[in-house]
Formats: sequence, structure tokens, C-alpha cells
Amino acid sequence: MNPFRRIIPCLDCRDGTVVKGVRFQGLVDVGDPVLCALDYESQGADELVLLDVSATTEGRLANLETVRAVRAELSIPLTVGGGVGDLRHAEALLDAGADKVAVNSAAVGNPCLIDALASRFGAQCVVVAIDAALRADTGQHEVVVRSGTERTGLEVVAWATKATQLGAGEILLTSWDRDGTRAGYDLALCRAVVQAVTVPVIASGGAASVEHMAEALDLGVAAVLAASIFHDGTTSIRDVKRELRNLSIEVRSA
Repeated sequence: MNPFRRIIPCLDCRDGTVVKGVRFQGLVDVGDPVLCALDYESQGADELVLLDVSATTEGRLANLETVRAVRAELSIPLTVGGGVGDLRHAEALLDAGADKVAVNSAAVGNPCLIDALASRFGAQCVVVAIDAALRADTGQHEVVVRSGTERTGLEVVAWATKATQLGAGEILLTSWDRDGTRAGYDLALCRAVVQAVTVPVIASGGAASVEHMAEALDLGVAAVLAASIFHDGTTSIRDVKRELRNLSIEVRSA
């Protein structure tokens, strides 16, 4: 694994605007994706994730115009997800400027899609996004899809393991329960998936402080993703990196 841990801001987009909510609901506008991307790159972001959060529920692909506009101004790696259902969709996003393509709901419905994407574009281009919700009756995490509106019955660790066997080059692991709550990453969830797979895991959902990020990184995740605390200026990527270095966690200079 690369010794440098990555700090990744996330742009959840709808109708060409960056939005944020809690548990994928109550979305409010927070800015222009191009301006946000430029700001985060200038702060030292290692990568950027752009997710079109309404694409799947609206039965369409992520907004290519938004992807092109962000890519035109961005020099760091860009992962894009939203509505990817086949090879043509992935190719369209890559042609628009994405470096990696994130798949979620469609991959759950058709796991062979992961293998097809990895075979065509290379595993390094394939990010399997997993949204996880804790089941009170079993104490296990269940995969949810379609922006958290549908439960699948799939156990998260089993699905993450299968996804990597099929060719996923990276797992973007989001706690649905923690999303937007600022309660910290779900460390039990992160630990279970990190121990089960050999590819990099990105922790997502709930970050409110450098301490939260350090906790997840200490468990072995390759990167931490955050949105709210960067969008509202609670902290900057530059400050996060400085404080992580003070905690002896290796990150690239901002």
C-alpha cells in the first residue's frame, strides 16, 4: 500500500450544483462544483470524488457537462459515480475526464459488471462504492442502494470481498448511518472491511474532525473522504494534513 494516506473531498452533485444532506436526505445547495474543486485542489486535496446523487433514482448517467467542467480546471485524480450501469456509461465518464468510475447500485444488481469494467478499463479505474447500514436485529452491516432507499439483504463484508474478487481496484465505503451526522466514521465497519480485502479502502460518512480521520487511518484505510467539514469551512485540507503529520500519519504536503 502507498505509505501516503489520501485526503479526499467529495462533491455530491444534483442538477449541476454541490449539495449535502444527512443520510442522503434533506439535500441543500452548497456551491458550484468547479469552484469547489479548484478550492480543494489549492488546499492540497490528493483526489476528488464527484457523485451525481440523483442519477440512479432518475434513471440516468451522471451529468457529463459537470464532469467536463470540473475536469477542465482540475489536475488531480477525479473519481465520478452516478447511474453507471454498463460499459458505455463508464466509457462516457472516462471520455469526459474521469480517471476512475464508481459503481454502486448497478453492480449489486449485476455483479458481472465489475468484472466487465475491470477487463475493459483496468482494475485501477474501477471503484466499487458500498453504502452500508447497520441492522439492529443482527448487528451486521447491510448494503443499501438507490441513495439508501433500498435494502438488499447483502452483508457488507461479503459483498466487499466479492467485489474485489471480481476486479474492483478500490472500495469506497460509506456508512449510511453516519453520513452527514458528524459523529465520526463507523470504525467497526471500516475495520471489518479493511481486514477482509486487499485493495485500498476509502472511509466515508461522519467525519467532523482530524481525530475522526486519524482513528480511521490508524485502522488501515488508505484514504478518508469528507464533505460537510470542508464545504462549511470547519477545517481545511491543508490544516488536516498538518495535524495528521503531527500525529505521525504520512500524508503528502498540501
